Order: sequence, then structure tokens, then C-alpha cells
Amino acid sequence: MEILWAPWRVKYIKKIKNKTCFLCEAIKEKTKRKNFVLIKTKKAISILNIYPYNNGHTLVAPCRHIGSLEKLTSQEIEEIFSQINKVISALKKAFKPSGFNLGLNIGKPAGAGLISHLHIHIVPRWEGDTNFMPLLNSTKVMPQALEETYKEIKKNLCE
Repeated sequence: MEILWAPWRVKYIKKIKNKTCFLCEAIKEKTKRKNFVLIKTKKAISILNIYPYNNGHTLVAPCRHIGSLEKLTSQEIEEIFSQINKVISALKKAFKPSGFNLGLNIGKPAGAGLISHLHIHIVPRWEGDTNFMPLLNSTKVMPQALEETYKEIKKNLCE
């Protein structure tokens, strides 16, 4: 068996035991770049997923710590969807994906890793972006470092 080392993932393993909300931490942080914050407004935040499915995988969430879709205010919904549009536009300019998956995982049985803070996933997709690595080796090959992905999206983001 071949081993691909990913030492940066130890932060994820340790965070699971930590009870803090990474979205709330990013919202409070003054430095956007530290937490890969792409957009932060009064009611919503867009942040790169640091354990992405594909390059450019972004999370959009309300700034308010809530886990229920039906508790969103109309202003939160408006800002969240405005940010989704801006992020998709920036991703199209930066990486020219063939399509996108948008998704919500509400509740643990639905696959939510963070149950208490609602967030929407934006996952850029390309023709043929799936291959044998995840299926046979439980390994995902990312073609670009997170820092470079962040810079590329920010450069193409019109806030």
C-alpha cells in the first residue's frame, strides 16, 4: 500500500474534539486571509473549505450561529444567495469549471459535519474530475494549494 502524507489534516482531526465553531471563529477574526474568508457582510460569510472536495470548494453561511434553514431571516437569505452568486462568478473566472454542486447537509444523518451552524457548499466541477483515486485508494488529489486557490478567487471576486 502506498501512503500519501497529508500532515495538514491533523488540524481537522484535533478540531473534531474541539467544541468551537470554525465558522464563528472566522466571523470574529479580523484577518480575512487567516481563515480564507472570501466575503464577509453583516449577515453572511463565504469561506474556503480547508478540507475541500475540489479546488475552490466554498462554504457560505449566516453570521448568526443557527443550524436550521427555516430560522433564517429574509436579510440572511438575501446576503447568502448574493454571496453564492458572487463566489460562483469568481470561480467561473478563476478556474472555468464545467458546473457546480450546491448543497446543504442538515443533520448528522444527512452528512453534516458541523450540525449547529448552517452552511451551503459550493463545489466546482469539471468534466472528468472524478477518477480512480478516491474510489480505490480513498485519496483525493488536489492540483493546487489552498493559499493559491484563495488568491485566485479573491483576485476574481467583485464584492
